[in-house]
Amino acid sequence: MDIRTLCLGVLTLGDATGYEIKKMFEDGPFSHFYGAGFGSIYPALNRLTSENLVSCTQLAQDKRPDKKVYSITPAGKMALMDELAKPISGDKVKSDFLATIVFSELLSPAAIDQMIADRLAAYDSAITELDCEQTMTGPGAHFVCGFGKALYTAARDYLENHRHEI
Repeated sequence: MDIRTLCLGVLTLGDATGYEIKKMFEDGPFSHFYGAGFGSIYPALNRLTSENLVSCTQLAQDKRPDKKVYSITPAGKMALMDELAKPISGDKVKSDFLATIVFSELLSPAAIDQMIADRLAAYDSAITELDCEQTMTGPGAHFVCGFGKALYTAARDYLENHRHEI
């Protein structure tokens, strides 16, 4: 799914600024499975606005640039529904941890042990903190949170049970 479609989806949850959308990808419900920064969000919002799929309202602020608040239009909601109806591509895992493990024979045993300990702690933290219901409600959000917790739990268990192989 591309960032344009995800921005449309986020805006179905309510009006938002580019910063608020970015926070959904940093700390919110998307943070565990999709990354997006300002460099992709703002161009997507500009394009969506030019295509009349999103509207933008500028709100004046004291001693700061105007705040741009984006809203999905009816055409944007239809475009989102069309995109959601398309076949879904396969998942791709991006992991600096796994990329490093490929070359683990070049690392010291102490470095590998520390890297594994850090990753186990990160999984434990993600399992504890994954709570999308704070920002998203509904059965889809509940499912995604449960799915994320299951993935992190399985990854943690695998790493704990197979760390001796590295």
